[in-house]
Order: sequence, then structure tokens, then C-alpha cells
Amino acid sequence: MRLYIRPFFIAATLLFIAAMAVPVHAQEKTSALMTPELLEKVRKSNNECFACHTEEGVKSPPKTDADMDLVKLRTLVHDPKIFNGSNHGLMECKQCHGTGYSAFPHDADAKKNLSACDECHAVKVMRIEQQFDASVHARNLKDKFTCTTCHSPHIDLIASKLIDPHKIVAQDNRHCLNCHDSDLTFAKFAPDDEKTSLKKTRPDIDTIHEWLPNTRLHWQAVRCVECHTPPTKTLSHEIVDKEKAERKCLSCHSANSSLKTRLYRHLVKEEQEKLGFANSVILSNSYVLGATRHPVLDTLLMIAFGAMVLGLLAHGLGRIISRLIRRRKNRG
Repeated sequence: MRLYIRPFFIAATLLFIAAMAVPVHAQEKTSALMTPELLEKVRKSNNECFACHTEEGVKSPPKTDADMDLVKLRTLVHDPKIFNGSNHGLMECKQCHGTGYSAFPHDADAKKNLSACDECHAVKVMRIEQQFDASVHARNLKDKFTCTTCHSPHIDLIASKLIDPHKIVAQDNRHCLNCHDSDLTFAKFAPDDEKTSLKKTRPDIDTIHEWLPNTRLHWQAVRCVECHTPPTKTLSHEIVDKEKAERKCLSCHSANSSLKTRLYRHLVKEEQEKLGFANSVILSNSYVLGATRHPVLDTLLMIAFGAMVLGLLAHGLGRIISRLIRRRKNRG
């Protein structure tokens, strides 16, 4: 009997993982399956929402909805162009905003029925939750954090589609700085201070990063998570505090820069195939010691240097020999 139990559980586990992976796989194939007719259907459906949830909608609300709360609506506006270019831009608003949002006025409890992220991102959320549980954010703020606390489903675009490292940095650092560089936002999530029982005061990020040269310039060139996540090849949602954060400059500023496998990982393969030089993308965006080194160029330069040295030695030796010959002739 025991011989059959283990294979059964293995098979069941594999089927469970495969079942959860279907939504993710389907989402990745969305753009490939999107026909002009289906895209038109999505845009038409979303335009019904954008009729109100845009700056124009606030300025000129639909006549039938003249009694709507424009003050509240102003906090819920979106830019259709930005949304259409985001990760969820090929989806209908109703896929997440379903029950309770179909008619106006929307149900008072409609927000409670928003689709959870793990309905589409089940496998990814399972991995991320384990990382987040070990993060500094989970210690006192676990109940206050959701995926959308940091990630905007109406704006964000995954790094492999953003391509430009500066855009990746700007987007990802916005997630961090929106809270850690804002007293107002920080206060919404801040835990109580253990000593005073009052809300914890936001630490000044410029002061606590004084050890880092040109701090603000760093935040324009690299992401906060390059230093505030464990030193693994790929990024993690395990955000570490200042005690565990990376402080070794050479982790980035070296020939084997961690930036190659993190910030630039989506471009390294393409650059390697195009130019045969994986560091070329880094040279265009960051100052990294040793990044200029190319194996072929190194060899050619060594050969050229060696040839130059041999040439100088040969030239010097030739002059010595010719001088000795002239002296002998003069004596003779």
C-alpha cells in the first residue's frame, strides 16, 4: 500500500501546480491571441469606464450621472494611454472590477468583491508570499500590505517590457519612495513606536543614506531593491532593513557586477548575441569598474602590448649591436 501512496501524492502535486499555472500561461499568451476584433471589444468595454474615470470624465461627466460624487471620482481617475500600455492593458476593467461595478451607482460594497491577484498569478503569488513573510514589511505591517500597496495594476509594466533601465529604475523606485519619501503616505502604514505608543516617525532617507555617495543620483541609476534584498541572482520580495542591506560598493561596481543578473538581465542576452559583449549595456548606463573589459579585446591588447615591448627591446638591442660594430671598425 505504501508503494502507491507516494506516487499518488507526487502526481496530485504536479497536477495542482499545472492547474495553477494555467492562468499565468494564459496571461502571457494574451497579446499573441489578441485579434483586432477582440481588442476593439476590450477597448469599447473599457471606454465605458473611462467615460467617468478620467480627467475628461470629471470635467464633463455623463449627463445621466450628474449627481455622482465628483470629489471622490477625482481620486479614482486614470489615463487610458498609460493603462493601455500597462501589464493589464489588454484586459477588460470588468475582469477585476466585476460584481458590483456593472451598473451605476456602483454597489457600496463593490470594492470588497475585487478579483484577487492570485486568481491569475497563483504560482507567482505563492512564491512571493514566502519571500514577503520574511521581509521587514511583514514584521508589523503584514495586515496592511497587499500587492497593490506597492504595485499599481493600472500603470506598472514588467521590466522585460520596459527595456530601458532608466524607466525600470524610475518605476520600481517610485514604489519605495512614494512611501519612504513622503510623511503623509508613511503615516498611513507606520506602526506604533514601542517607546511612545505613537505613530513611528518617518526616518529621513537622505540622512540614513549619508554613507552612500551621491545618494539621489544612485536612486536615478539603480533600484532600492538592488541593496535592500538578499544577494541572489534574481530580485526578491524579501525586503531587508538597513542592518542587512548591501553596503559593499563592489557588488555593483566591479567586472562581475550584480547589475548584470538583476537590473540588466533582460538586456544582457540580447547584447551578448548582438555585440558579443554583455557589458555594453552597463557601460551605457552605469559607471562600473572593469565593465569595459572584453575577453577578445583583452587578448588583442595584450598581444599589441607584448609586440610593442618586443619591438622596443629589438630596437634597443639593434642600436647597441650597431654601436659595438662601429667601435670595432673605428679601432681597426
